[in-house]
Amino acid sequence: MKVISYNLRKHRAVDELAHLCELHDPDVLCLQEADTLALPARIGELALAQSTTRNRLGLAVYYRDAQMVPTGVRAVALKKSMHDRVLRPAHERLVGVRFRDNEAGRDFIVASFHAAPLTALNSLRRHQIRSALLELQLLGPGLPTLMVGDYNYPIFKDNLTEKVRDHGYELTLSDARTYTRYKFFRGHYDFATSVGFDIETIATLPQGASDHLPILVTAKLEDMATVAQVAGQWRLRPDGEPTHRHCSVVMPVSTTESTAAVLKIEFHDEEDE
Repeated sequence: MKVISYNLRKHRAVDELAHLCELHDPDVLCLQEADTLALPARIGELALAQSTTRNRLGLAVYYRDAQMVPTGVRAVALKKSMHDRVLRPAHERLVGVRFRDNEAGRDFIVASFHAAPLTALNSLRRHQIRSALLELQLLGPGLPTLMVGDYNYPIFKDNLTEKVRDHGYELTLSDARTYTRYKFFRGHYDFATSVGFDIETIATLPQGASDHLPILVTAKLEDMATVAQVAGQWRLRPDGEPTHRHCSVVMPVSTTESTAAVLKIEFHDEEDE
């Protein structure tokens, strides 16, 4: 699955979207700082799943409707910064969509996120990230989740990575910086947090009219074949949907004697060696 995330810089880069989708053929497109009232219902092969409605500059998620079906949506207001309270640029800083993949028959969540601007403290942005990830679980507890967008977090990312992992998610940066407007604040502003996905690459795409560079995330759902194989070897029967956590999958099962149990499979992570 390919996902593009792009902060349009007050809708200035909207005319690039059709070419961007034609060139990179994404399955999902996540936007920030978009004039949602001016967005088209379709961009190439992608249909609009959900956008925010209360923002002057909002968020949107497009999807490949030939491949997946949206089964739930959430647009959420997060804790406000002073910038938000005074200028009111954004009420909702998260829009998430639960999808059903037609071919794989599996559900997953993709979300577009826009954190408070640099005038806010990192502690507030961490609070927003944590709250956003919790809100997304209301769309489907334990489902694979990919949240992309403008995190406005250029420095001290090691601390953020630890905090994100504490909540069971992985933080993945792109291969090059994504923001170039201010000399002293250039860096990776746009990246991904995820669980239940194998993130293969995150590429920073060439700059257009925005001060943010779009990113292209290439990811796949974690392979459940291993879980099924282990369950079969131990003669366990799945009794519910799996819950995805950082580097592991937990599934309720029952034994041949109908005793309830839990199967946990841990996946190898080179960074933990």
